[in-house]
Amino acid sequence: MMCFLYTNLPKKGGYTLKKLRSSFLFIMVLTLAMIITACGGGNEGGTSGAGEEGGTDGGKQNLSLLTGGTGGTYYPLGGQIGNIISDNTDANITPQTSGASAENMETLRNGEAEIAFSQTDIASYAIEGKEMFDGAAIDNIQAIASLYPETIQLVTTADSGIKSVEDLKGKSVSIGAPGSGVYINAMQILEIHGLTTDDIKAQNLSFDESTDGIQSGNIDAAFVTAGTPTGAVEALSAQADVVIVPLADDKIAELVEKYPYYSEDTVPSGTYKIDSEVKTVAVKAMLVASKDLDENLVYEMTKAMFENTDQITHAKGELIKAETALEGLGEMELHPGAAKYFEEKGISK
Repeated sequence: MMCFLYTNLPKKGGYTLKKLRSSFLFIMVLTLAMIITACGGGNEGGTSGAGEEGGTDGGKQNLSLLTGGTGGTYYPLGGQIGNIISDNTDANITPQTSGASAENMETLRNGEAEIAFSQTDIASYAIEGKEMFDGAAIDNIQAIASLYPETIQLVTTADSGIKSVEDLKGKSVSIGAPGSGVYINAMQILEIHGLTTDDIKAQNLSFDESTDGIQSGNIDAAFVTAGTPTGAVEALSAQADVVIVPLADDKIAELVEKYPYYSEDTVPSGTYKIDSEVKTVAVKAMLVASKDLDENLVYEMTKAMFENTDQITHAKGELIKAETALEGLGEMELHPGAAKYFEEKGISK
């Protein structure tokens, strides 16, 4: 129709059919270009993979924070730390449940997450290729900071009659998953007391499964390595008279001498409704990061965490301090972003 009209238009003032056709083609090309631009405009300024782990979301980088089981300390504390970092940096942190320290190190090795909680001893094993990482050192992780003591708690009830580590002989005892941090701690404490798994009925259970097993009478005791108070043990204390089995002074000294990443610790009176403090040992909880994380981003994350600890309502929040953040890291290499923050604060190992 349009072409028919054009062919019947007369020449006037030099306004020829050729010019009309040229104008029509120009308008069509311009219209087509505008349509293409409009259709593609939805991705302008965007990034492929937006909203996915390791991608971006509204200009913020999405990162996974590996924690532990829901009955431990890593998961609830990780949620609060994740919120602080998300609110104060260009990172959007998503905490994830996991099998805790050893599993977290393997997940970082595989590049399936960016940040993780770990016990300091397990992170050291990972970097050095020892224990559960024997012959397979992990070389793509660096330390951000240590956070608070992770207390080794030998949990039972008054009804069990267990009052010492030696009393575990012949008992059904949860020692954590094979290769886990709890498992290594349990093995080393049993060793110092002249026991092995052959002397007990070993069970490989999570914290929640352990305390459920104690409550139901299916097991007698459980090793739990976590910041106190630990959620699963608190839940047990609401149903039974919890006992935390003490370690003798000479055994603590022997353990620390052989495995120097341990330090003496206590479970305070009133925790789990216990009447008096209990002597035991602890390692440190820490945050570990992938070496590939941007230096400035890790700097901002480290700064945000330590300068907003007042927003941490978990009981361990009061122990998270920049001044003690390099304790227990040993020879572990700091991520350059974290190192920059501690240098600014005048803090060194």
